[in-house]
Amino acid sequence: MEEILNFFNHPFFVIVGGISTAIAVVIFFYGIYSVLRGIVPVWIRLGKSLHNRKIAIYAENDFESLKSLLTDSGVFKNKNITQITKDSIAKGEKFTMMLVNYPEFNDEIKSILKHKRDSDSLIVYAPQSGGRIEQKMMDKINENRNSIVVNFRGRLLNDIVTSMITTTYEKK
Repeated sequence: MEEILNFFNHPFFVIVGGISTAIAVVIFFYGIYSVLRGIVPVWIRLGKSLHNRKIAIYAENDFESLKSLLTDSGVFKNKNITQITKDSIAKGEKFTMMLVNYPEFNDEIKSILKHKRDSDSLIVYAPQSGGRIEQKMMDKINENRNSIVVNFRGRLLNDIVTSMITTTYEKK
């Protein structure tokens, strides 16, 4: 047994073992650095968005239903959600996140798109029961960055959170 220990105590094995250990330690810390560098900025961006981002909901009859969908999730604050009605569409210009209930605002989409900046997020909630969006309107929505059309309420919440991560939050 002592012969085996002496064999591995040879200077060659000591040097190779030391170099291998140093490389493993560097790779380990580089891995931690890489993960933190990729994840922490997303966490910070999402945290700021969830805490500060104001959401404009373009809805009249379905406003309370859509608002409760957001607040019941426990992710969004009640004070960060504002209703925009048909007679106050220009008021939505100051918001960076817009949720439009398509059945109620289908004739106002062009006006809403005029007020939307390139960095703003627009989510058009178009349940199938509210009718199909015309192809011309779909093309118009598609021409704008950060625009999403969603048909299901469950998907709606996911798309809002994703939009908060991918779009920047600016204090106004």
